[in-house]
Amino acid sequence: MARVGVADVAPAQAVLADAVRAYRRALGERLLAAYALGSLAHGGFSPLVSDVDLGLILADPLHPSDPETVRSVLETVKADGSTLHERLSVFWGSPSTLSGRRAGGRFPPLDLLDLIQHGLLLDGEDARRDLTPPSRTDLLIAGAEFALEFLAGIGSTAELKGEQVGSMRPAGEDAVQLLRHPEELLARGNRHVTKLVLFPVRFLYTAETGLVGTNQSATEHYLAEGRGPSTDLVAAALTWRSAPPDEAPAKALLQQEMIPLYLHYIDDHTARLIDLGRDDLAEAFVEWRRRIVA
Repeated sequence: MARVGVADVAPAQAVLADAVRAYRRALGERLLAAYALGSLAHGGFSPLVSDVDLGLILADPLHPSDPETVRSVLETVKADGSTLHERLSVFWGSPSTLSGRRAGGRFPPLDLLDLIQHGLLLDGEDARRDLTPPSRTDLLIAGAEFALEFLAGIGSTAELKGEQVGSMRPAGEDAVQLLRHPEELLARGNRHVTKLVLFPVRFLYTAETGLVGTNQSATEHYLAEGRGPSTDLVAAALTWRSAPPDEAPAKALLQQEMIPLYLHYIDDHTARLIDLGRDDLAEAFVEWRRRIVA
């Protein structure tokens, strides 16, 4: 896999700098800290496919106007910039919402764990001292809800429902269609392809380890274990993050290995959700499987 140099990361870092300046102007001293998240914090950023993730910690208490302020600044930054600006995704909350003492903001458990473990301070003073990492149960449920909404197109009870997450919109009713027809998936672009292949691998990694499932670490873990199917596809998708694949061999690989990968992931998480007593989510996973194999 090609290494990403400083020059490759610099445009994405400039997007974060633009966003931080805009949020500082809008929020003033209420902006306690801003962090780079995701691959710009823990490594593995790809200019071709990666999101640009920003985390904001605001002073307590949150204001009723904060959701609109965060949204409007995000839209302004996206509209005034480049393709990387359009990939900007913002997570936000306050010390009390991030610690679970109050509701509000937008910081799902998987992204909160990333903030705690890998967040790179960009502005303000580090405000993570009293934050508690989410439990493995919280991580599993959040990942399952995300998958049902954004990979299965089924819908769920997730707090993420109806939101744009990581600048990837829900697959909707054509989710199963994309698994069955790789030419349609490839037509969506390399970014969509790599996300749909590697998301299940990352969720499996987090469920087993309780750690942030980066593309690199999750892929290496999946291949090293050797228990899951579709290893050629998983390994190839990691390389596709750096260079688009040749369409014909990629189509053949997706045709052969995409559905087995998803069935493996669905069966794994169905069992885990049943063990947690989350029969509602387990049943949704069973329905997802039924749609795939029908």
